Amino acid sequence: MRVLIIILGGLLLLFQYSFWFGKNGYRDNQAVQQEIEQRTAENTQLSQRNQLIMAEIKDLKEGVVAVEERARSEHDMVKSNEVFYRLMKADEYQ
Repeated sequence: MRVLIIILGGLLLLFQYSFWFGKNGYRDNQAVQQEIEQRTAENTQLSQRNQLIMAEIKDLKEGVVAVEERARSEHDMVKSNEVFYRLMKADEYQ
């Protein structure tokens, strides 16, 4: 009877060790869960960025106003009958 209890106790310890420290054990599971949370947060940020880019692409494809705005801000372009004024601070002028 004593040998059976020792064998069962040894098996219990072996299974506990496997549960806590073995491959696909509790610690591995916790590490994977943490990595999943990080990847989910990263995917959320990338999804938001993609939505902004898609909205900008749609606006550029469909709207002339967006193209005109980008040309004005990035390339200092003006229409033929407009006058362009650039205001500069005093320290930039010198």
